[in-house]
Amino acid sequence: MSNKEKYRKLCLERSDIKIFSQPWWLDAVSLDGEWDVVLVEKSDVIWGCLPYYYKRDWKGTKIFMPKLTQTMGPWIKYPKNQKYTNKLSHEKKIMTNLIELLPKYGNFIQNFNYDITNWLPFYWKGFSQTTRYSYIINDTSNIDNIYKQIRSNIRSDIKKAKSQKIEITTSNNIEDFYKIDTLTFERQKKKTPYTFNFIKKLDQACTKNNSREILFAKDKKGDIHAVAYLVWDKEEMYYLMGGGDPNLRNSGATGLLLWESIKLASEKDLKFNFEGSMIEPVERFFRAFGAKQTPYFQVYKYNSITYRFISSLKSFIK
Repeated sequence: MSNKEKYRKLCLERSDIKIFSQPWWLDAVSLDGEWDVVLVEKSDVIWGCLPYYYKRDWKGTKIFMPKLTQTMGPWIKYPKNQKYTNKLSHEKKIMTNLIELLPKYGNFIQNFNYDITNWLPFYWKGFSQTTRYSYIINDTSNIDNIYKQIRSNIRSDIKKAKSQKIEITTSNNIEDFYKIDTLTFERQKKKTPYTFNFIKKLDQACTKNNSREILFAKDKKGDIHAVAYLVWDKEEMYYLMGGGDPNLRNSGATGLLLWESIKLASEKDLKFNFEGSMIEPVERFFRAFGAKQTPYFQVYKYNSITYRFISSLKSFIK
């Protein structure tokens, strides 16, 4: 079997491989590039794997994050009852092997899942790291307690939306979702970072794998105030996409929509991951729901002189 075939089999057997590293997800988001995986095996047992998304252009091969894919990074199988010191040695061995198995590339950049707290083996191989943040509600079992942790202005928005008879409904209308979602980018004078065809393909994959819900916040007239696109795996629900109608921003619908999203995660006994943001106003809004700030690593390396120059130029312009 090829590495990808072995990896598909592994993902069917394991419950701890995140949705963004699942083969069906990578198939769906690989419209402009391709994905593959490197494996560390011994006696037909896979001890480590690193899926990666890549694209070739005039600058060479670049390994980077697909659109709408929050995290990837290595997955490692651990021996039972392993001592902590042996755990670190095991991680070093597996990660080093994975790095050495990667194909030749001009640049590498991946966001590692927050469960990966040891990136030293990558550092020792010449990689660098910057810390990013997500906001996560790790325990959604006590929904009343979660509500108490929400900041008062968000609770006011929730009450305001309810008083205006805003209702949260589920929908399969991906066209209406995309229409409202793009309005948020238009208000910010930004280009929507994904096309409708991209979203449609991803939605088909998520629907087939029973891993998504689309929520609309509607008023009595049927006008859509806000939308949310939620995906999940066996442990966690993610606020993947969302937006609102700029002309209806003051209804409090977005707050109500996210509150109902958290309640849905609670019903499924899942963590709720806002997916975080490095944009200050967005970070402030997510933080207001009482979620825990959770760091994760963005690991990168520029082998190509061209990529190093372009990266330095971008940093200078900023």
